[in-house]
Amino acid sequence: MPARPLQLALLCGLALIMLSGCANRPPERTDNLCEIFDHQPRWYDYARESKERWGTPIPIQMAFINQESTFRHDARPPRTRLLGFIPWRRPSTAYGYAQAQNPVWSEYMEDEGSLFARRTHMKHALDFVGWYNHRTHERLGISKHNAEHLYYAYHEGHTGYRRGNHRNKPVVLRAAQRVERHARNYREQLAGCEARFQCRRFWQIGPFCDA
Repeated sequence: MPARPLQLALLCGLALIMLSGCANRPPERTDNLCEIFDHQPRWYDYARESKERWGTPIPIQMAFINQESTFRHDARPPRTRLLGFIPWRRPSTAYGYAQAQNPVWSEYMEDEGSLFARRTHMKHALDFVGWYNHRTHERLGISKHNAEHLYYAYHEGHTGYRRGNHRNKPVVLRAAQRVERHARNYREQLAGCEARFQCRRFWQIGPFCDA
């Protein structure tokens, strides 16, 4: 006896939920860029597209995402506690892979004209990182290869960076140094494995392959 339409719809919905969970599962190792891209090969494509569009190297983009969310699509700052134990407000509206806050995310969507951009999608998160770093380069003159200072401007905002706010924040200084360290390690790792992500599709041969 064939399954009823409602049963089929429920089964399809369950399958989509399971597939979505697999797609959003963070990589087991976040210190090795080759393993990260093995886990999610499409992330390489997204990072490469952002690099070609905005100029931030792939290792720096991925180091930002690692620092901001450890590759968790729905990351948010923890809630503060009222009276020490009651869950209360979050300290900011940061959300998603890149921890973009509401005001600057709105600026990004307005600039790019995308109504469908989501902070929980890696493609859009990496494009956001590239867009923000491009503005940082234009406004502050920071090289797109300077991971540490790009991150200071990313975390403190352009006005905060000009004021030197990061210099008095040990937590931010340590975070930026981690970003620099991860970017350096990611760059060395990617040099040994990038070819397999560039040429993994059947049409990527000869002149269509950039390896």
